Amino acid sequence: MTTFLYGANIAANGIRQHYLRYGGTAGARAERPAIVLVPGITSPAITWGFVGEVLGRTHDTYVLDVRGRGLSSASDLLDYSLNAQGADVAAFVTALGLRNFSLVGHSMGARIAARAAMREPRGLVSVVLVDPPVSGPGRRPYPGKLPWYVDSMALARAGTDAEGMRAFCPTWTEAQLQLRAEWLHTCDERAVLDSYEDFHIDDFHADAARLGVPSLLITAQHGDVVRDEEVAELQLATPAMRHVRVPDAGHMIPWDNAAGFYAAFGDFLGVPLDH
Repeated sequence: MTTFLYGANIAANGIRQHYLRYGGTAGARAERPAIVLVPGITSPAITWGFVGEVLGRTHDTYVLDVRGRGLSSASDLLDYSLNAQGADVAAFVTALGLRNFSLVGHSMGARIAARAAMREPRGLVSVVLVDPPVSGPGRRPYPGKLPWYVDSMALARAGTDAEGMRAFCPTWTEAQLQLRAEWLHTCDERAVLDSYEDFHIDDFHADAARLGVPSLLITAQHGDVVRDEEVAELQLATPAMRHVRVPDAGHMIPWDNAAGFYAAFGDFLGVPLDH
């Protein structure tokens, strides 16, 4: 049975923020922190719906469309900086009146979650950082190459199908490819270019070191996004940060090893995920 409740929009931080809600507050969920899931650089909320379905079994869950993606605000004049995106999340939880919540961010979303935590939004109890880009000033570049994003978005804007996306995501299932072909065109190219540039300008390590709530770092065995020495550096700066390396998975961890992804949370969110 599905845990999906509805999609909706809310005005927060001066923009329209679209989200999908799963689970709700019935039963034991009411006693647990809500989850706000922040996807990555070219991932509209709906592409993380299958994860929202699982999180919704145990938690009231909100999957965001980051500004410039999906059905949230996008324009040539919109600020697509990490500061603006972090402020969006802080304003989102306030606008919804979430009293206790955890942030779960993947890739760019992990950097947004860490930046949002710097604002110390009331009710934040923990942060989960999933395979965050650790590039930044004086560090190695992000291993994902910009043309991969630009070329696939151009194809999606022109109109394509699952087969057209297969060249970019050869290990994905047909359903995953179809969803990406349908929704990738909603990613504003300037938003993606600005976010990619920020991967190399903003210092994620500094944000992670200042987390004032319990944190969990989940990384992929493959993909070269977070190396062992970078995990060690993050944990040295934040000794309480837990870490789990998910085997047999690339950067899009739940696409490659869903069971391993959910198991990686353990009881960090208060109860093991029912996957």
